Amino acid sequence: MLKKSKFLIPGIILVAAMLRIPFTTIPSILTEVAAGLNVPVSSLGTLTTIPLLMFALVSSFAPKLAQRIGIEWSFSLVLFLMAVGSFIRTLSVPTLYLGTAMIGAGIAVLNVLMPSIVTAYFPHKIGQYTTLYTTSMGISAAVASSLAVPITQASSWKILILVLTVLICLSFVVWLPNVKFNHKLSVNSKQKTTSSFWKNKVAWVLLIFGGFQSMLFYTGLTWLPTMASNAGLSHATAGTLSGVYSLISLPLSMFLPNLVAHVSAKLRRTIMGGFCLLGIIGIAALFFQQASFGYWLLINCLIGASVGALFPYLMTTFSLKTTDPHKTAKLSGMAQTGGYLLAAVGPFLFGYGFEIFHSWTFSIACLLLASIAMTACMLYVERFDKIG
Repeated sequence: MLKKSKFLIPGIILVAAMLRIPFTTIPSILTEVAAGLNVPVSSLGTLTTIPLLMFALVSSFAPKLAQRIGIEWSFSLVLFLMAVGSFIRTLSVPTLYLGTAMIGAGIAVLNVLMPSIVTAYFPHKIGQYTTLYTTSMGISAAVASSLAVPITQASSWKILILVLTVLICLSFVVWLPNVKFNHKLSVNSKQKTTSSFWKNKVAWVLLIFGGFQSMLFYTGLTWLPTMASNAGLSHATAGTLSGVYSLISLPLSMFLPNLVAHVSAKLRRTIMGGFCLLGIIGIAALFFQQASFGYWLLINCLIGASVGALFPYLMTTFSLKTTDPHKTAKLSGMAQTGGYLLAAVGPFLFGYGFEIFHSWTFSIACLLLASIAMTACMLYVERFDKIG
Protein backbone atom coordinates (compact mmCIF):
# COMPACT_ATOMS: atom_id res chain seq x y z
CA MET A 1 0.00 0.00 0.00
CA LEU A 2 1.30 3.47 -0.87
CA LYS A 3 2.48 5.91 1.78
CA LYS A 4 -0.08 8.62 2.34
CA SER A 5 -0.59 11.93 4.10
CA LYS A 6 -2.99 12.30 7.02
CA PHE A 7 -4.75 14.86 4.83
CA LEU A 8 -5.58 12.27 2.14
CA ILE A 9 -9.06 11.30 3.35
CA PRO A 10 -10.13 14.87 4.31
CA GLY A 11 -8.75 15.93 0.93
CA ILE A 12 -10.75 13.30 -0.94
CA ILE A 13 -13.93 14.37 0.87
CA LEU A 14 -13.45 18.06 0.06
CA VAL A 15 -12.31 17.48 -3.52
CA ALA A 16 -15.34 15.24 -4.12
CA ALA A 17 -17.59 18.02 -2.80
CA MET A 18 -16.16 20.31 -5.50
CA LEU A 19 -17.05 17.92 -8.33
CA ARG A 20 -20.55 19.37 -8.72
CA ILE A 21 -21.39 22.46 -6.67
CA PRO A 22 -19.25 25.03 -8.58
CA PHE A 23 -21.64 24.72 -11.54
CA THR A 24 -24.81 22.95 -10.33
CA THR A 25 -25.69 25.81 -7.95
CA ILE A 26 -25.79 28.42 -10.73
CA PRO A 27 -28.96 27.40 -12.66
CA SER A 28 -31.17 28.24 -9.67
CA ILE A 29 -29.94 31.87 -9.65
CA LEU A 30 -29.67 32.53 -13.40
CA THR A 31 -32.28 35.29 -13.19
CA GLU A 32 -30.22 37.18 -10.60
CA VAL A 33 -26.99 36.65 -12.58
CA ALA A 34 -28.63 37.94 -15.77
CA ALA A 35 -30.02 40.99 -13.97
CA GLY A 36 -26.63 41.74 -12.42
CA LEU A 37 -24.87 41.55 -15.79
CA ASN A 38 -27.69 43.33 -17.70
CA VAL A 39 -28.21 40.48 -20.18
CA PRO A 40 -31.30 38.38 -21.06
CA VAL A 41 -31.58 35.27 -18.89
CA SER A 42 -32.01 33.18 -22.04
CA SER A 43 -28.46 34.10 -23.09
CA LEU A 44 -27.09 32.28 -20.03
CA GLY A 45 -28.77 28.96 -20.75
CA THR A 46 -25.56 27.38 -22.02
CA LEU A 47 -23.84 27.78 -18.64
CA THR A 48 -25.03 24.30 -17.65
CA THR A 49 -23.91 22.80 -20.97
CA ILE A 50 -20.38 24.25 -21.00
CA PRO A 51 -19.08 22.08 -18.11
CA LEU A 52 -20.45 18.93 -19.74
CA LEU A 53 -18.75 19.81 -23.02
CA MET A 54 -15.50 20.44 -21.15
CA PHE A 55 -15.89 17.03 -19.49
CA ALA A 56 -16.07 15.49 -22.95
CA LEU A 57 -13.13 17.48 -24.35
CA VAL A 58 -10.71 17.21 -21.41
CA SER A 59 -11.37 13.81 -19.82
CA SER A 60 -9.11 11.86 -22.18
CA PHE A 61 -6.14 14.12 -21.32
CA ALA A 62 -6.37 13.56 -17.56
CA PRO A 63 -4.37 10.28 -17.52
CA LYS A 64 -1.58 11.92 -19.56
CA LEU A 65 -1.43 14.81 -17.09
CA ALA A 66 -1.18 12.41 -14.14
CA GLN A 67 1.46 10.41 -15.98
CA ARG A 68 3.55 13.54 -16.54
CA ILE A 69 3.24 15.40 -13.21
CA GLY A 70 1.58 12.89 -10.87
CA ILE A 71 -1.94 12.35 -9.54
CA GLU A 72 -1.56 14.47 -6.41
CA TRP A 73 0.01 17.40 -8.27
CA SER A 74 -2.68 17.13 -10.96
CA PHE A 75 -5.35 17.55 -8.29
CA SER A 76 -3.56 20.60 -6.86
CA LEU A 77 -3.11 22.19 -10.28
CA VAL A 78 -6.73 21.84 -11.35
CA LEU A 79 -8.08 22.98 -7.96
CA PHE A 80 -6.05 26.17 -8.36
CA LEU A 81 -7.38 26.53 -11.92
CA MET A 82 -10.93 26.07 -10.65
CA ALA A 83 -10.47 28.69 -7.92
CA VAL A 84 -9.28 31.25 -10.47
CA GLY A 85 -12.09 30.31 -12.86
CA SER A 86 -14.70 30.58 -10.11
CA PHE A 87 -13.50 34.04 -9.05
CA ILE A 88 -13.42 35.59 -12.54
CA ARG A 89 -17.06 34.60 -13.11
CA THR A 90 -18.04 37.67 -11.10
CA LEU A 91 -16.26 40.15 -13.39
CA SER A 92 -18.13 40.20 -16.72
CA VAL A 93 -20.13 38.13 -19.19
CA PRO A 94 -17.05 36.92 -21.15
CA THR A 95 -15.21 35.94 -17.94
CA LEU A 96 -18.38 34.24 -16.68
CA TYR A 97 -18.20 31.87 -19.65
CA LEU A 98 -14.40 31.55 -19.47
CA GLY A 99 -14.50 30.82 -15.75
CA THR A 100 -17.23 28.23 -16.24
CA ALA A 101 -15.11 26.52 -18.91
CA MET A 102 -12.09 26.52 -16.58
CA ILE A 103 -14.17 24.95 -13.82
CA GLY A 104 -15.49 22.33 -16.24
CA ALA A 105 -11.95 21.46 -17.37
CA GLY A 106 -10.77 21.12 -13.77
CA ILE A 107 -13.69 18.95 -12.73
CA ALA A 108 -13.14 16.74 -15.80
CA VAL A 109 -9.62 15.91 -14.58
CA LEU A 110 -10.81 15.26 -11.02
CA ASN A 111 -13.69 13.09 -12.27
CA VAL A 112 -11.34 10.87 -14.23
CA LEU A 113 -8.55 10.58 -11.66
CA MET A 114 -10.65 10.10 -8.51
CA PRO A 115 -11.15 6.35 -9.19
CA SER A 116 -7.37 6.09 -9.70
CA ILE A 117 -6.74 7.65 -6.29
CA VAL A 118 -9.00 5.00 -4.77
CA THR A 119 -7.33 2.17 -6.71
CA ALA A 120 -3.84 3.41 -5.83
CA TYR A 121 -4.30 3.97 -2.10
CA PHE A 122 -7.10 1.56 -1.21
CA PRO A 123 -6.93 -1.38 -3.66
CA HIS A 124 -8.68 -3.70 -1.20
CA LYS A 125 -11.32 -1.18 -0.06
CA ILE A 126 -12.52 0.18 -3.40
CA GLY A 127 -16.20 0.03 -2.50
CA GLN A 128 -15.73 1.71 0.87
CA TYR A 129 -13.78 4.69 -0.44
CA THR A 130 -15.85 5.06 -3.60
CA THR A 131 -18.82 5.32 -1.24
CA LEU A 132 -16.95 8.04 0.67
CA TYR A 133 -16.46 10.34 -2.29
CA THR A 134 -19.76 9.71 -4.09
CA THR A 135 -21.64 10.41 -0.85
CA SER A 136 -19.64 13.59 -0.34
CA MET A 137 -20.58 14.66 -3.88
CA GLY A 138 -24.27 14.03 -3.26
CA ILE A 139 -24.52 15.69 0.16
CA SER A 140 -22.58 18.79 -0.89
CA ALA A 141 -24.65 19.21 -4.07
CA ALA A 142 -27.91 18.91 -2.11
CA VAL A 143 -26.81 21.37 0.59
CA ALA A 144 -25.43 23.87 -1.94
CA SER A 145 -28.59 23.74 -4.06
CA SER A 146 -30.78 24.39 -1.02
CA LEU A 147 -28.64 27.33 0.17
CA ALA A 148 -27.94 28.99 -3.20
CA VAL A 149 -31.14 31.04 -3.39
CA PRO A 150 -31.22 32.11 0.31
CA ILE A 151 -27.58 33.26 0.15
CA THR A 152 -28.24 35.18 -3.06
CA GLN A 153 -31.39 36.80 -1.65
CA ALA A 154 -29.57 37.80 1.54
CA SER A 155 -26.59 39.25 -0.33
CA SER A 156 -26.02 38.92 -4.08
CA TRP A 157 -25.15 36.37 -6.75
CA LYS A 158 -21.54 37.56 -6.65
CA ILE A 159 -21.31 36.77 -2.95
CA LEU A 160 -22.60 33.25 -3.63
CA ILE A 161 -19.89 32.71 -6.24
CA LEU A 162 -17.27 34.12 -3.89
CA VAL A 163 -18.44 31.62 -1.24
CA LEU A 164 -17.98 28.83 -3.80
CA THR A 165 -14.53 30.21 -4.61
CA VAL A 166 -13.55 30.14 -0.93
CA LEU A 167 -14.71 26.50 -0.70
CA ILE A 168 -12.55 25.56 -3.70
CA CYS A 169 -9.58 27.36 -2.09
CA LEU A 170 -10.20 25.46 1.15
CA SER A 171 -10.16 22.18 -0.78
CA PHE A 172 -6.90 23.24 -2.43
CA VAL A 173 -5.26 24.05 0.93
CA VAL A 174 -6.37 20.76 2.52
CA TRP A 175 -5.27 18.73 -0.51
CA LEU A 176 -1.87 20.42 -0.94
CA PRO A 177 0.00 18.37 1.73
CA ASN A 178 -0.71 15.24 -0.32
CA VAL A 179 1.75 16.33 -3.00
CA LYS A 180 4.52 15.24 -0.61
CA PHE A 181 3.57 11.68 -1.61
CA ASN A 182 3.04 12.47 -5.28
CA HIS A 183 2.70 9.41 -7.53
CA LYS A 184 2.96 9.49 -11.29
CA LEU A 185 0.87 7.09 -13.31
CA SER A 186 3.49 4.71 -14.65
CA VAL A 187 3.28 2.56 -17.74
CA ASN A 188 5.28 -0.66 -17.73
CA SER A 189 6.50 -2.40 -20.86
CA LYS A 190 3.55 -4.77 -20.89
CA GLN A 191 1.07 -1.89 -20.76
CA LYS A 192 2.86 -0.12 -23.60
CA THR A 193 2.12 -3.05 -25.86
CA THR A 194 -1.45 -3.38 -24.67
CA SER A 195 -4.14 -2.13 -27.04
CA SER A 196 -5.76 1.16 -26.22
CA PHE A 197 -9.16 1.07 -24.54
CA TRP A 198 -10.40 2.89 -27.65
CA LYS A 199 -9.81 -0.42 -29.46
CA ASN A 200 -11.51 -2.46 -26.75
CA LYS A 201 -15.10 -3.50 -27.52
CA VAL A 202 -16.08 -3.93 -23.87
CA ALA A 203 -14.71 -0.48 -23.02
CA TRP A 204 -16.83 1.01 -25.80
CA VAL A 205 -19.91 -0.68 -24.37
CA LEU A 206 -19.06 0.79 -20.95
CA LEU A 207 -18.69 4.21 -22.61
CA ILE A 208 -22.18 3.89 -24.10
CA PHE A 209 -23.57 2.81 -20.74
CA GLY A 210 -21.96 5.77 -18.97
CA GLY A 211 -23.13 8.15 -21.68
CA PHE A 212 -26.74 7.04 -21.49
CA GLN A 213 -26.65 7.11 -17.67
CA SER A 214 -25.42 10.72 -17.69
CA MET A 215 -27.83 11.67 -20.47
CA LEU A 216 -30.81 10.25 -18.57
CA PHE A 217 -29.76 12.04 -15.37
CA TYR A 218 -29.27 15.47 -16.93
CA THR A 219 -32.30 15.16 -19.20
CA GLY A 220 -34.49 14.30 -16.23
CA LEU A 221 -32.96 17.10 -14.15
CA THR A 222 -33.60 19.59 -16.97
CA TRP A 223 -37.03 18.57 -18.28
CA LEU A 224 -39.01 16.71 -15.60
CA PRO A 225 -39.92 19.99 -13.80
CA THR A 226 -41.07 21.51 -17.11
CA MET A 227 -43.19 18.48 -17.99
CA ALA A 228 -44.74 18.50 -14.52
CA SER A 229 -45.58 22.20 -14.86
CA ASN A 230 -47.07 21.68 -18.32
CA ALA A 231 -49.19 18.86 -16.90
CA GLY A 232 -50.74 21.22 -14.36
CA LEU A 233 -48.48 21.34 -11.28
CA SER A 234 -47.27 24.66 -9.90
CA HIS A 235 -43.69 25.75 -10.51
CA ALA A 236 -42.98 25.57 -6.78
CA THR A 237 -44.25 21.98 -6.60
CA ALA A 238 -42.25 21.03 -9.70
CA GLY A 239 -39.16 22.53 -8.07
CA THR A 240 -39.76 20.49 -4.90
CA LEU A 241 -40.02 17.32 -6.97
CA SER A 242 -36.74 18.22 -8.67
CA GLY A 243 -35.16 18.23 -5.23
CA VAL A 244 -36.55 14.74 -4.61
CA TYR A 245 -35.08 13.62 -7.94
CA SER A 246 -31.59 14.69 -6.81
CA LEU A 247 -31.78 13.80 -3.12
CA ILE A 248 -32.92 10.23 -3.64
CA SER A 249 -29.40 9.38 -4.85
CA LEU A 250 -27.89 10.16 -1.44
CA PRO A 251 -28.83 6.98 0.44
CA LEU A 252 -27.99 4.93 -2.65
CA SER A 253 -24.49 6.41 -2.93
CA MET A 254 -23.86 5.55 0.73
CA PHE A 255 -24.15 1.79 0.36
CA LEU A 256 -24.11 0.80 -3.32
CA PRO A 257 -20.36 1.07 -4.11
CA ASN A 258 -19.43 -1.15 -1.18
CA LEU A 259 -22.19 -3.59 -2.08
CA VAL A 260 -21.22 -3.68 -5.76
CA ALA A 261 -17.57 -4.30 -4.88
CA HIS A 262 -18.27 -7.31 -2.67
CA VAL A 263 -21.08 -9.28 -4.32
CA SER A 264 -20.73 -11.84 -7.10
CA ALA A 265 -21.00 -10.79 -10.74
CA LYS A 266 -24.34 -12.59 -11.05
CA LEU A 267 -25.85 -10.81 -8.05
CA ARG A 268 -24.38 -7.50 -9.26
CA ARG A 269 -26.14 -7.94 -12.60
CA THR A 270 -29.41 -8.67 -10.80
CA ILE A 271 -29.18 -5.65 -8.48
CA MET A 272 -28.17 -3.14 -11.14
CA GLY A 273 -30.62 -4.66 -13.62
CA GLY A 274 -33.33 -3.95 -11.05
CA PHE A 275 -32.31 -0.30 -10.82
CA CYS A 276 -32.27 -0.06 -14.62
CA LEU A 277 -35.79 -1.50 -14.66
CA LEU A 278 -36.97 1.22 -12.27
CA GLY A 279 -35.83 3.83 -14.77
CA ILE A 280 -37.48 2.04 -17.69
CA ILE A 281 -40.79 1.89 -15.79
CA GLY A 282 -40.53 5.56 -14.81
CA ILE A 283 -39.79 6.71 -18.36
CA ALA A 284 -42.55 4.52 -19.83
CA ALA A 285 -45.01 6.05 -17.36
CA LEU A 286 -44.28 9.48 -18.86
CA PHE A 287 -46.47 8.50 -21.82
CA PHE A 288 -49.47 8.83 -19.46
CA GLN A 289 -48.91 12.20 -17.81
CA GLN A 290 -51.49 13.64 -15.43
CA ALA A 291 -51.86 16.61 -13.08
CA SER A 292 -51.27 14.61 -9.92
CA PHE A 293 -48.60 15.27 -7.30
CA GLY A 294 -48.50 11.56 -6.43
CA TYR A 295 -47.94 10.62 -10.06
CA TRP A 296 -45.01 13.03 -10.49
CA LEU A 297 -43.55 12.07 -7.13
CA LEU A 298 -43.51 8.44 -8.26
CA ILE A 299 -41.93 9.37 -11.61
CA ASN A 300 -39.17 11.39 -9.95
CA CYS A 301 -38.52 8.63 -7.41
CA LEU A 302 -38.32 5.89 -10.04
CA ILE A 303 -36.06 7.70 -12.51
CA GLY A 304 -34.08 9.44 -9.75
CA ALA A 305 -33.39 6.14 -7.98
CA SER A 306 -32.29 4.54 -11.24
CA VAL A 307 -29.79 7.18 -12.36
CA GLY A 308 -28.79 7.82 -8.73
CA ALA A 309 -27.76 4.19 -8.33
CA LEU A 310 -26.10 3.79 -11.71
CA PHE A 311 -23.62 6.66 -11.20
CA PRO A 312 -21.84 5.21 -8.13
CA TYR A 313 -21.97 1.82 -9.86
CA LEU A 314 -20.14 3.32 -12.85
CA MET A 315 -17.50 4.97 -10.66
CA THR A 316 -16.90 1.69 -8.84
CA THR A 317 -16.73 -0.24 -12.11
CA PHE A 318 -13.77 1.81 -13.37
CA SER A 319 -11.74 0.46 -10.45
CA LEU A 320 -13.20 -3.05 -10.33
CA LYS A 321 -12.69 -3.79 -14.02
CA THR A 322 -9.02 -2.71 -14.15
CA THR A 323 -5.86 -4.03 -12.55
CA ASP A 324 -3.88 -0.87 -11.69
CA PRO A 325 -4.33 2.93 -11.27
CA HIS A 326 -2.98 3.68 -14.76
CA LYS A 327 -5.56 1.47 -16.45
CA THR A 328 -8.27 2.82 -14.15
CA ALA A 329 -7.46 6.37 -15.27
CA LYS A 330 -7.32 5.36 -18.93
CA LEU A 331 -10.68 3.58 -18.80
CA SER A 332 -12.26 6.38 -16.77
CA GLY A 333 -10.95 9.01 -19.18
CA MET A 334 -12.15 7.17 -22.25
CA ALA A 335 -15.62 6.39 -20.90
CA GLN A 336 -16.19 9.89 -19.55
CA THR A 337 -14.98 11.57 -22.74
CA GLY A 338 -17.68 9.92 -24.84
CA GLY A 339 -20.17 9.67 -22.02
CA TYR A 340 -20.37 13.35 -21.22
CA LEU A 341 -20.65 14.21 -24.91
CA LEU A 342 -23.90 12.25 -24.91
CA ALA A 343 -24.90 13.94 -21.65
CA ALA A 344 -24.32 17.38 -23.15
CA VAL A 345 -26.51 16.83 -26.24
CA GLY A 346 -29.24 14.74 -24.56
CA PRO A 347 -31.21 17.53 -22.83
CA PHE A 348 -30.94 19.73 -25.93
CA LEU A 349 -32.23 17.03 -28.28
CA PHE A 350 -35.02 16.10 -25.86
CA GLY A 351 -36.28 19.68 -25.87
CA TYR A 352 -35.76 20.03 -29.62
CA GLY A 353 -37.98 16.99 -30.17
CA PHE A 354 -40.78 18.77 -28.32
CA GLU A 355 -40.35 21.88 -30.47
CA ILE A 356 -40.60 19.85 -33.69
CA PHE A 357 -43.53 17.58 -32.77
CA HIS A 358 -45.27 19.84 -30.19
CA SER A 359 -45.53 16.77 -28.00
CA TRP A 360 -43.29 14.93 -25.55
CA THR A 361 -44.14 11.52 -27.03
CA PHE A 362 -41.28 11.22 -29.53
CA SER A 363 -38.68 12.47 -27.05
CA ILE A 364 -39.94 10.10 -24.34
CA ALA A 365 -39.82 7.18 -26.79
CA CYS A 366 -36.18 7.98 -27.62
CA LEU A 367 -35.35 8.23 -23.90
CA LEU A 368 -37.02 4.87 -23.31
CA LEU A 369 -34.97 3.23 -26.07
CA ALA A 370 -31.82 4.77 -24.59
CA SER A 371 -32.63 3.35 -21.15
CA ILE A 372 -33.20 -0.13 -22.63
CA ALA A 373 -29.90 0.09 -24.54
CA MET A 374 -28.17 1.26 -21.35
CA THR A 375 -29.47 -1.81 -19.51
CA ALA A 376 -28.21 -4.10 -22.26
CA CYS A 377 -24.79 -2.46 -22.08
CA MET A 378 -24.57 -2.96 -18.31
CA LEU A 379 -25.49 -6.63 -18.61
CA TYR A 380 -22.87 -7.11 -21.33
CA VAL A 381 -20.07 -5.40 -19.38
CA GLU A 382 -20.81 -7.55 -16.32
CA ARG A 383 -20.00 -10.67 -18.34
CA PHE A 384 -16.32 -9.73 -18.05
CA ASP A 385 -14.31 -9.82 -14.84
CA LYS A 386 -11.72 -7.33 -16.16
CA ILE A 387 -11.64 -4.96 -19.10
CA GLY A 388 -7.94 -4.17 -18.91
